[in-house]
Amino acid sequence: MSGIAVILLAAGQSRRMEGRDKLMESVDGIPLLRRSALRAMDVGPVVVALPPAPHPRFVALDGLDVQAVEVPDADEGMNASLRCGLLCVPSDARAAMVLLADLPELSAGDLITVRQSVYDNPDKLIWRGATSDGKPGHPVVFDRSLFPHLSELTGDGGAQSVVRAHRDRLHLERLPNQHALLDLDTPDDWARWRAAQSE
Repeated sequence: MSGIAVILLAAGQSRRMEGRDKLMESVDGIPLLRRSALRAMDVGPVVVALPPAPHPRFVALDGLDVQAVEVPDADEGMNASLRCGLLCVPSDARAAMVLLADLPELSAGDLITVRQSVYDNPDKLIWRGATSDGKPGHPVVFDRSLFPHLSELTGDGGAQSVVRAHRDRLHLERLPNQHALLDLDTPDDWARWRAAQSE
């Protein structure tokens, strides 16, 4: 086992976006979801967890070499997507990078830096992106030995319980600025971010 797969979590409902879909917002001229998938493809094979079809997010991925997976119980929350994604990780992958699709400042270089930290810190089981001042964020890479634990998670709490249980085997990789944490959940968030980008 040597490769690292990516599970791109993109089945959320954008409940705070007042009817808009944050993953379909345009960034660099393309939907944020497509941009996130393109960056993830630089790391390894990509599994994208999506709401049940038909859904515009499927169209945003047209032509990309990614595996789109429907999450029938997406309303449950993040862990439904994680469980579905894990089922599609290639059997020879040594680990899976769990990546949220709504982090617009994470670059392909950031993802590659976190991937490299897996090889640079082989005694760990979890490798996680952090802000420049050390606050834990995304992406998070989990060793294959943790997949059974991740597959048992339910609800919308993410994998924090697994991270806490193995905090002694956790490596934090600092990334620039707030790349590892900055998400845009409301129209006001988007407006402020776009205004800052144009300065």
